[in-house]
Amino acid sequence: MRGDSDDEDIIELGLQLLERLEHAELTLAETMDRIETVTTDPALVREILDTAEMRGIIEREDGVVRPNRSSFLSFEAEVVTKEGEFTCRRCGASISTGYFMNLEAGEHGPFGSSCIRKVTGRE
Repeated sequence: MRGDSDDEDIIELGLQLLERLEHAELTLAETMDRIETVTTDPALVREILDTAEMRGIIEREDGVVRPNRSSFLSFEAEVVTKEGEFTCRRCGASISTGYFMNLEAGEHGPFGSSCIRKVTGRE
């Protein structure tokens, strides 16, 4: 760990995001697509992946990432919808309805309706 509390918060948010994935498996590129909604800093992305593997959140082998299904995101309890002018954290599109994940490490979003499903594995 770098010791920076902001970095630690980002890493924890990334880990909690990976814990909520509903995919049976993802390519490393698809996994990075999800993590890059939290941070695009290559060192933090690497640290999130390494820490997730060490903690048993994911398994990595030959460019394939398999989440160890711990807890899925409850759309009813853990996703909040807000109206306003937003930019999707995944695709960069302008959206008027933002979907935010309420994770222990903090709120993560906004996402558009299709991107929230893609990020979590519902699509």
